Amino acid sequence: MKIVAKSLFVLFTVSGMAGLGHAQVPKGKNAPAAAPAPQGDAASPNNTGWVARCTSASRDAPLECAMEQTAVLTKTGQLIVLVNIRVPGDTRAPVALIQLPLGLNLPVGAKLQVDDGKAVDVPIQTCEARGCYINAPIAADVLAQLKSGKQLKVSFQNLGKETISIPMPLADFATVYDKIK
Repeated sequence: MKIVAKSLFVLFTVSGMAGLGHAQVPKGKNAPAAAPAPQGDAASPNNTGWVARCTSASRDAPLECAMEQTAVLTKTGQLIVLVNIRVPGDTRAPVALIQLPLGLNLPVGAKLQVDDGKAVDVPIQTCEARGCYINAPIAADVLAQLKSGKQLKVSFQNLGKETISIPMPLADFATVYDKIK
């Protein structure tokens, strides 16, 4: 399966949990996929950039801004990874929401890594009909890494315990983030 990263916008309103960081991703075995999640070796990035949008509940309400990038399967259009970073009007502290596909090995969670930096495990908090979600505030040091980095790697396991790594290009991250902060 071929993966194409493309940008879309969906504004989510969720509360944050643990801070984002980075973790090493071991290469998964060549187990067959046991769920709709893509095969690990099928990821090939194609970036169209990050998209930023701001909305308000009313004319008098503060703006809430977000930026987003997605990776989808080219043949089916299935969403594989959605990374949404928003800056709530009240706190002005960035929060990340990451949507992953269904059919994951939930106890393992996901891993996030910027370039060759230190990587960290992040728990998957919930799943519903559209996918599984990670929600977390973004620490200042992680935000700096995202702004200066070239690639965010989002990794997770399917039910066959195969590791799937999806590259999310960061080329225009800093420019777009400056528009929403």
